[in-house]
Amino acid sequence: MQDKMRIVQELVPGKQVTLAHIIANPDPLLYVKLGLVADEETRVDAIAILTVTPAEAAVIAADVAMKSSGVELGFVDRFSGTLIVTGTVSQVESAMEATCRYLEDKIGCTVCPVTRT
Repeated sequence: MQDKMRIVQELVPGKQVTLAHIIANPDPLLYVKLGLVADEETRVDAIAILTVTPAEAAVIAADVAMKSSGVELGFVDRFSGTLIVTGTVSQVESAMEATCRYLEDKIGCTVCPVTRT
């Protein structure tokens, strides 16, 4: 009988924003590859990416982001906790600020700094 390795994956519950990043003026091909637009001719000024735990909080983050500025919802996943929004640089910055503040103040998340490229 062969020895078999057993791997146990464990999810430690926590409330945190582990990634909050703004990409200003990304290459148009990035929009296409992310499925945010159909072709390279269509574009917006900025993309924001946020990852939050618990993963379901991404739904709350999406709601706050959309209500706080004129951003468009690019992607939200309640299983991975990923949120992507697009808009002008100022819209995306406002959305990230409001979303991180809400998650910290109302949900009790530990929030990482918002980074930008």
